Amino acid sequence: MRKTSDLPREASVENRTDGLPDTAPPSHYVAVGASAGGLEAIEAFFSHMPPDSGLGFVVIQHLSPDYKSLMVELLSKKTPMSVHRAEDGMWVLPNHVYLIPPKKNLTIFHGKLLLSEQDHSKGINLPIDVFLRSLAEDQGEKTVAIILSGTGSDGTRGVRAIKEYGGMVMVQNEESAKFDGMPRAALSTGLADFVLPPDQMPAQLLSFAQHPYVVKVDRSETLLSDEQGMTRVFALLREKCKVDFTFYKPSTVTRRIERRMTINQIDEIQGYVAFLANNPSEVTALYRELLIGVTSFFRDPAAFDRLAQYELPEIIQNPSSREIRLWVAGCSTGEEAYSLAILVRECMESLGVSRDVKIFATDIDRDAIHHAASGAYPESIAADISPRLLAKYFYKKEDNFQIARNIRETVVFAQHNLIRDPPFTNIALISCRNLLIYLQPILQRKVLEFFNFSLTAGGILMLGTSETTGDMSDYFESLDPKWKLYRSKGRLKPPVDATHLLSVTDTHLRDSRGSFATPSRRTRPFGDEERVLERFLDAVAQDYITLAVIVNPQMEILHVFGDASDYFKLPSGKVVNDISKMATRELAIPLTTGIQKAFRQSQELRFSNIRLPQDSGGIRLVDLRIRSLSGKRGQEPLVAVFITEVKKAESAEPDQAIHTYDLSKEAEERLRELEQDLQFTRENLQATIEELETANEELQATNEELLASNEELQSTNEELQSTNEELFTVNTEYQSKIIELTELNNDVDNLLSATQIGQLLLDENLEVRRFSPKITQIFKLLNSDVGRPITHISHYLVDCDPIHWVREVQDSGRPLEKEVSTQQGTWHLMRVVPYTVGPKAFSGTVISFVDITSNKEAQRALAEREAVLLDAIAARPERDSERSRPAQPAGEGS
Repeated sequence: MRKTSDLPREASVENRTDGLPDTAPPSHYVAVGASAGGLEAIEAFFSHMPPDSGLGFVVIQHLSPDYKSLMVELLSKKTPMSVHRAEDGMWVLPNHVYLIPPKKNLTIFHGKLLLSEQDHSKGINLPIDVFLRSLAEDQGEKTVAIILSGTGSDGTRGVRAIKEYGGMVMVQNEESAKFDGMPRAALSTGLADFVLPPDQMPAQLLSFAQHPYVVKVDRSETLLSDEQGMTRVFALLREKCKVDFTFYKPSTVTRRIERRMTINQIDEIQGYVAFLANNPSEVTALYRELLIGVTSFFRDPAAFDRLAQYELPEIIQNPSSREIRLWVAGCSTGEEAYSLAILVRECMESLGVSRDVKIFATDIDRDAIHHAASGAYPESIAADISPRLLAKYFYKKEDNFQIARNIRETVVFAQHNLIRDPPFTNIALISCRNLLIYLQPILQRKVLEFFNFSLTAGGILMLGTSETTGDMSDYFESLDPKWKLYRSKGRLKPPVDATHLLSVTDTHLRDSRGSFATPSRRTRPFGDEERVLERFLDAVAQDYITLAVIVNPQMEILHVFGDASDYFKLPSGKVVNDISKMATRELAIPLTTGIQKAFRQSQELRFSNIRLPQDSGGIRLVDLRIRSLSGKRGQEPLVAVFITEVKKAESAEPDQAIHTYDLSKEAEERLRELEQDLQFTRENLQATIEELETANEELQATNEELLASNEELQSTNEELQSTNEELFTVNTEYQSKIIELTELNNDVDNLLSATQIGQLLLDENLEVRRFSPKITQIFKLLNSDVGRPITHISHYLVDCDPIHWVREVQDSGRPLEKEVSTQQGTWHLMRVVPYTVGPKAFSGTVISFVDITSNKEAQRALAEREAVLLDAIAARPERDSERSRPAQPAGEGS
């Protein structure tokens, strides 16, 4: 027997919204999300789901706010389970199905359903994401998310939340989905455990829910006790994925391994080890399971507001560094890195300043880095980003939102292992949120020591809300205990493995075009051997080297041996270390030219007899020698510049030719021409800049108008898409209702034909509604007469006015019966009864004619035989009296 929410038993017992439920809670809470085309998938799913699974089901759909949903009635015909329309405070019970009502968002708290009004002022409404997020937070590992047919990307963020809290995810395969937008978006996360058609999902779901590792309480201790099995699992992971999970938190690792064992229907860890060894794809699946990165744009908005209000303005307005360097460690798919880039851009605009900003975003997962570098995100991100920022920093590309190019070029993505690879340096802000919680204390300390080394003095460290600096609290000053913001106190001690640290960008950095960029500069701390050589050179420099200078490719002086006061001076203004600006004017040109050429050609250059003026008025001749220094692989190229004063030999012959270096008159003339060309170019450039500034202002105004128009169009598009999905759902429900009504109509037609009774249905205006084929023997009706008044239709009745009787029944509301005859001599029992539409409510009349001709003929024959019998009975006494009269004796009358 089917049960719906309208039955009194359910209303009084199963739909209780107060107190505690009378039955145990479901073993798992199954959330089914669907949109356009989802009705067929939902019906297929529940048609194959046993009614005693012990699971609780909540169905979230995109429903039209303007039409009544018929899902309760439709779904009740597909499953023997109780189907309810969700109410506020209703408990979720096992073997029950709950449907979201129109115009509401549904959440769950401690097993109770809570309803709230949909808020469209914040942009697109995503009810599936809303419920999945609350379900994950409320029930954790007891959750199952099922994404069925639908357009858009609702459910994508919810799937991430379900996986973050240890739940299971099933997605309808694209081939069976009527609309594959939602399934495709869910599959793009890479988090789906099963991809199946809806009719195959129930069997797999029950296998998962009844697995020993799901129903057993002490399952984690069983895995931890098998150290050999766990070690082999870690070894397989390290061999294939190059990541050692040995010092990750045991509870997290074992829980993820158990989930993979449950999904693959394996009961023992040794069996799973064998399965891993024979299936490399499962090693990859487990690796991705352990690296689940759950993130979103502007996650914890209050934390970003705090950054924008205090820390970022301080960093941006700090003039000590030419470039602002930020680092997002464990960036996953890039949402947090792009959020930080947008926040920095907004802060610079509000402060009216412009700075060079570089954000390094790193993660151990190469696939996540590739996804982040693409900069494409589903439409569901509109729920996390304000319409203004969405229109300003994103543009629509097919079914996704693409990050703007100016933001994309700010972020450099790299695959990076925080535990093994060297960190970045000169970082003003590090964001590492919800990563340390998965590591054991020994790794947490190592990572925090790296961060301490990376941050500049006073740099900012941002952790997750459940994380702290722990044993490294002496190295960081707490700024906000709620949002876990810390300020570095400086490099108080060398970090672990400091000899392997790099001072600039790590290898394998991705530039804005997605290719691999090579770091432009590397420096390593001096080792003990290098310090010994430095001391030796300082000791012998005065005796054997007149003047030597070590220069890097940026023309910066790294080291000076000897007295350089006659050749180099600090220029006025800001302190610089550029050799071309510190050298005397006569020495600057050959020095700059020679150094650049030496770096390009990697060969030694010599310039002899360079003439330099002396303070006393004389001329000094010097020789200049520039030589490339050999180095190890990966070291920065360097050159050594040797400057030697030439002393005139007293024994030189008078006519001896001296090879000198001097600026010829042609060279001086050429320099003057170049200076004139440069001046002319500067003037043209200035004019061009002014024109471009004017054009830029016009373009800026146009861009603002386009942004405003884009926001309006985006909002309209979202509303139209939502309306389209709702209308499609309504249309699907009505289509099912039409099929049902068609079947009922056919049933009525067959019933009227099979009874062989003339039936005529009239409305309150005496117009023909419907009639059976038999009635045409009484009234002259055609199929086209439906809707015509019965008063316009002639009949075959004799000495009878059926219209009068119909009106009498309409007035009195009481049925009426009459025996009537037709012109053909047939007799009928005519019944006229009111057409009821409710208690004591009538809407027309129903006239039926039952053929009683045979009854009449039988009555007539019976009457005739009865008359004959009566005549026979009346004649019998006379005959009897004659027979009883005595006869006279013979001769008596003679």
